[in-house]
This record gives sequence, C-alpha cells and structure tokens, in this order.
Amino acid sequence: MKKIATKKNTSVSNKLEQSNINSLTIRVYGVLMDDRKRILVSDEYIRGNYFTKFPGGGLEFGEGTKECLKREFKEETGLDVMIGDHLYTTDYYQQSAFKTSQQIIAIYYFAKSIHPIKLDTKTIPFDFRPEQIADPNGQSEVLRWINWDDLSEETVNLPIDKIVVGLLKSKYSSYLEKRVSL
Repeated sequence: MKKIATKKNTSVSNKLEQSNINSLTIRVYGVLMDDRKRILVSDEYIRGNYFTKFPGGGLEFGEGTKECLKREFKEETGLDVMIGDHLYTTDYYQQSAFKTSQQIIAIYYFAKSIHPIKLDTKTIPFDFRPEQIADPNGQSEVLRWINWDDLSEETVNLPIDKIVVGLLKSKYSSYLEKRVSL
C-alpha cells in the first residue's frame, strides 16, 4: 500500500513540476436568473484579454464559500443575494487562465437577489467605455443579461463555466424555469 501511495505522490509531483503549479486558488461563482428568465454574466477585460463569465471570485482566508459568493456579488453587482443549492465543483485538474502557476478549484451555487434587481447592464458583449480598456495591464467589468434561450457553452469563455452552462441546460433547466425558491 505504501508503494501505491508513493507512486501516486510521485505522479502528482511530476505533474506539478511539469506545469509549474505552485499554488491552489479556490473561486466561487453564482448563477443568478431574473424574473424574465435571463442569466447574469460579467464581461471582463483583464490584462488585455476579454472574458465572459459568471459573477464571483476568489475565496479569502477565514471565509466560507457562501460568504465569499455573497461578498463577491455585493462587490461586483451591488446586490445582496441568498445562496441556494450547490451546482458544481471542479472535479478535474484546471490550470488558471490568469496565473499559470495556480491550479483552480471552482465552486458554483445558484443565487437569488434578496431585493428587486436594479443593475446597470449592457446589451452588447464587451461594451466598455474607451477609458475602461485603455490600460493593457488594467482590469474592468460590465454586467450583461443573457436570455435563457440564448445561453450556450459558447456564451462563456472559461472552461469550467462551459461545463456549468452544459449542466444548467441539461440537468437544471426545469429548476431554473420554474424558479424554485432557494
């Protein structure tokens, strides 16, 4: 049994050495649908690249995953949300798209706004003002609603988000469409 454990550990060590992974980051995201059956996404400009993803972000030390998502929603959208059912947690190796020395574990939950939703949103993907993207090392985000019928894996850019969209469309379609209370 020790040989197997050692062999597995060596395999993991080799994989980490090859990929230069030296840290792990946990990110928490939320899927929020409004009364018009639209899903909220964040169009982001990060260091010269454009991404469409679900709202959320990095878990901080001393913070639970649901606390993290509530904080991130407040920071990114101004909304106070209730965190609903767990939707998905990364179950495979994923290198960070932003920091290649990090492995990502992403956790997704359903979210529901506590108050009526009043957001400044865009209708066109990546509808930034010129000053928002002037700095190639900068970062900016705008929010956008996507109609449920228009949501597809191509709508989002990050590999884990694509899996979540697939799950939403195949397994959770009736859950979201019926607006089951969280």
